Amino acid sequence: MPVRDVQSVLPASRRVLLRAIGLGAAACLAPRPGLSSDAPLALTVQIGWIANVEYATQWIGIEKGLFARRGLSVKVSPGGPDAPDPLVMVAAGDAQIGFASWLPFLDAVARGNDYVLVAAQFQSSPLGVISLKGHPLLSAHDLLGQRILAQGANEKTSIEATLAMAGLPRDEWTMVPAGFSPEPLLSGVAAGYTGFATNQVLTLEGMGLKRDHDFFFRSFDQLGLRSYAGLVFCSSSFLRANRPVVVGYIAALIEAERLNEQDPAYAAHLAVDTYGADYGLDLAQQTRQNEVQIPYIHPGLKPGFPVYAMDRDAMQSHMYAAARAAGRSTLPPIDRIADFSVARDAQTARG
Repeated sequence: MPVRDVQSVLPASRRVLLRAIGLGAAACLAPRPGLSSDAPLALTVQIGWIANVEYATQWIGIEKGLFARRGLSVKVSPGGPDAPDPLVMVAAGDAQIGFASWLPFLDAVARGNDYVLVAAQFQSSPLGVISLKGHPLLSAHDLLGQRILAQGANEKTSIEATLAMAGLPRDEWTMVPAGFSPEPLLSGVAAGYTGFATNQVLTLEGMGLKRDHDFFFRSFDQLGLRSYAGLVFCSSSFLRANRPVVVGYIAALIEAERLNEQDPAYAAHLAVDTYGADYGLDLAQQTRQNEVQIPYIHPGLKPGFPVYAMDRDAMQSHMYAAARAAGRSTLPPIDRIADFSVARDAQTARG
């Protein structure tokens, strides 16, 4: 059966990519004419990191035919340190759906990109600050005056916004450039390290260190900077022209998450053996990562919790306050950049 594309945009050059994100170029939306309407619709999804178990629902959706049942042929394009940003890829038309963080998403919108959020993978962010027992950093106030290992602009902004939210000077700390291993923290070059409960915390545990004894982790949510993570977005024009497609994609992710919670080892195997086979992933670590991340996706594992949903009030209060604390003074109305009905409709959609 032929596969029809949602768009026919040729891959962009580096120059076009940069121009697209700066000027807000919109993706071409119309399917190719002349192809059968019952053919699977090709959808490219740009994830924000490598193809590991963080994206368990993508792999389950493909392997279990959850996308196919909804008339979709989904291609997942991995991200990573050297990969193009999803916000760039969607702007350039090389992907129709992407995963982004809150503040970079707002910055892309401010540059003129007509983006809309449709779902949230993580109901609270697993990003936070790791510290050692000799000098635990357990509150926003504890960050003042400290040297903190941080990977980049997003982590730097998160610390600054955390301090501002607490009414503290946002620049009274020192950023020490870091990679993705927490080992420099153990050498004492800094008091803290920005890392994930689903990644670097597990690395330290694998080294024999005990959480809340040898080291401490406080998420930015716990430090007062509340936000969703893994925000699913597309262009507003794509959503208008292809709303059933987007609803079907999110519905498949919701169904995949239910399966993932029943057997976290399954998606770990898919990541290690198939979709992330080139990364040398460790099965035990990936299984543990999946187990740890599930409560961030499905808080409390409450049967009625609307997985992948977004809450308008929470975004207008906590997340807008965080954005303002991070220096984003001019913010669009929330309903201009978020469609809360997509995930709601996906909750009841059937494949």
